Amino acid sequence: MTTATISLTHRANWYQRKRSRELALVACFLAPSLAIFFLYRILPLIWNVILSFEYWSPLKPARFAGLDNYREMFFYDDVFWQALTNTLIFILASPIAIGLALAIALAVNSDLKGAAVYRTIVFLSYPLMTVAVGIVWRWLYDERGGFINFVLRQSGLIKDPIPFLQSFYWALPSVILAEIWQVLGFYMIILLTGLQSIPQHLYEAARIDGAPASARFFRITLPMLRPSLFICAVIGILNSFTAFDLVYVMTGGGPAHATELLVTYIYTTGFGETKFDYAAALTVVQFLLLLLLTFFANKAAGGNAGAMEGA
Repeated sequence: MTTATISLTHRANWYQRKRSRELALVACFLAPSLAIFFLYRILPLIWNVILSFEYWSPLKPARFAGLDNYREMFFYDDVFWQALTNTLIFILASPIAIGLALAIALAVNSDLKGAAVYRTIVFLSYPLMTVAVGIVWRWLYDERGGFINFVLRQSGLIKDPIPFLQSFYWALPSVILAEIWQVLGFYMIILLTGLQSIPQHLYEAARIDGAPASARFFRITLPMLRPSLFICAVIGILNSFTAFDLVYVMTGGGPAHATELLVTYIYTTGFGETKFDYAAALTVVQFLLLLLLTFFANKAAGGNAGAMEGA
């Protein structure tokens, strides 16, 4: 018994030492990445939150401001509410892009002749630099020599050219259309991958049971595409909060803040007006709004849409 006890104790100590070495090795591999993540992600986030509660300028010492920045934002800043509204409109336009991408994915996933060519053509818009996309669409929308106005006038639909990017009412829809065009190919690839992962025997069983095409779509395709749709929804939300370059190149946030988004307003406030403390407060609100919208998107998708099977 004594020998058996010593053997079990020795084995337990050996296993514990091996486990400790493995954990130390894992920690060594993770340490550089975690250090970089903390240095460039967590630390700036913490400093940004602290800065939002201060009066701060590069040339003056910081003073505690309490909730003054947030009070000014919510009660006295009309541009903030305009930028917030425009950002939410950007987000609400995402289902349009996802719906179009789903229709294209269904078409190229069928026996359509030349489907590979169509798939490539649609996807080509996504790898383009956003600045280049903004320049191209700014030319297309140009009031004098733009291609869209040229086609509309030649077809007799309009007499006078439409100032797409100079009009308070046309500017935001015009920018949203350019955003949808660029991201459409990426959504299509995600949804096409989801469609191709659906087991075909489900459709065969539904056909044998006499289910029409609409029933197969709503009972099989959409439920099986839920993870892919959730990814597209999250990407749409993120694009709405990070569409700085497209808006800045096409309109610069104008005219009269008609295309001002939270991200462009943060840039203008921080680097244009050097109000870094107020820009920090705007960033905190944007970050919390992003977390809230992502949470509700996950809930709407079933609560675990991003989870892997078997996890």
